[in-house]
Amino acid sequence: MLTEGLGTVVIDIKLIRAEPERFVEVARVKNIDADIPALLAADAKLLNVQRQLQEARTRQNEAGRQIARLKGAEKAEAVAAMKTLKSRLRELEDQVDQLDPKVRELMLLVPQPPAPGVPVGKDDTENVELRKVGEIPEFDFELKDHVQLGEALDIIDIPRGVKLAGTRNFALKGPGALLHQAVLKLAVDRMIAKGYQMLTVPMLVKEEVMYGTGFFPIGRDQTYLTERDNLGLAGTAEVSLTAYHGDEILDVADLPQRYVAVSTCFRREAGAAGKDTYGLYRVHYFDKVEQVIISENDEQASLAYHQEILANAEEVVQALELPYRVVNVCTGDLGQGQVQKFDIETWMPSRNSYGETHSASRFHDFQARRLNMRYQDDRGRLRFCHTLNNTVIASPRILIPLLELYQNADSSVTVPKVLRPYMNGLKKIASKVQAT
Repeated sequence: MLTEGLGTVVIDIKLIRAEPERFVEVARVKNIDADIPALLAADAKLLNVQRQLQEARTRQNEAGRQIARLKGAEKAEAVAAMKTLKSRLRELEDQVDQLDPKVRELMLLVPQPPAPGVPVGKDDTENVELRKVGEIPEFDFELKDHVQLGEALDIIDIPRGVKLAGTRNFALKGPGALLHQAVLKLAVDRMIAKGYQMLTVPMLVKEEVMYGTGFFPIGRDQTYLTERDNLGLAGTAEVSLTAYHGDEILDVADLPQRYVAVSTCFRREAGAAGKDTYGLYRVHYFDKVEQVIISENDEQASLAYHQEILANAEEVVQALELPYRVVNVCTGDLGQGQVQKFDIETWMPSRNSYGETHSASRFHDFQARRLNMRYQDDRGRLRFCHTLNNTVIASPRILIPLLELYQNADSSVTVPKVLRPYMNGLKKIASKVQAT
């Protein structure tokens, strides 16, 4: 159940009442378990009780004015009727108190309709490739995967990471840790150069912030919770960056707000048992540079910002000289609030395929409604903002293609030119034996 605070508004119920079949279909193609008929039935009951409650209150006000003018038996009779009316009011108020949370609970599961250009598909296998960038290199020696390279170079230590925190954990050492920090710093510097404002934000956040950004209730199982404090560890800085202006009214002159943050992210990976268990692809904690745009409520502007954030991420991958592709994510692979999402998938030799490294999403007003985040336009009207977000870089996943594609026959790894300034000029990561 949504707690008090942020998140007082969800998808406009008027749209669902007007086009119930549309939202039934949206839930189907997005694979979201939202019971639209049950929602509308509960909504109808709530509307009926609210109507009766309003009528009863009107009668109560009228009766109160009449009692003041009555005397004797007529007044006694009117006072008795007022007691009966007050009892009825309490009954109706109790019914509202019972129905309103039920409607609210069902509303929190309703998915945002996808954009017309989103392909219909069941899961990520039906995402549509838009373009490929860069050539997949050929090697004249047997390749090692990133774990083998990491162990040979003594820069990745998975066994001790598991010893410290259980499965899907790791430690980075020496040049491996420097490489990790280098890609993050590269991404941050490029975003600041583009005019994005850097924020440092909490990653242990209130539950209403998770509801407001759409990660609860559906994604609750993926979150590490500190129930005693009613807080959760966010899986992305998107949560705090997007909710930063929650319950605020912005001025249109201040939009768009462009933010970037680097943070450690935490994910339980519930339901991923046996999936991508090898290496650094799917782990419980990682660091990510996230970009968020809070914009005016305008479709064309939102489309332009979506291309902007996608281009920002592509430029970083291009600077690293990694081959990648961009896919238009299908309905079955979209999140509840996403209108459209483009994934960047980078070539990973150990997977013999492209692996997702970035996701660029636009939400229209889905998150802003839940966060009650509005702005006053140039005509003085209050409108809900649009929100967008994208990964600029995430590590250690990006280390998979970096290590595997930049490896040499002797198991050393060449440091990409763009990262060398962030690694004190280091050109190659070699084993201690090689270094001597």
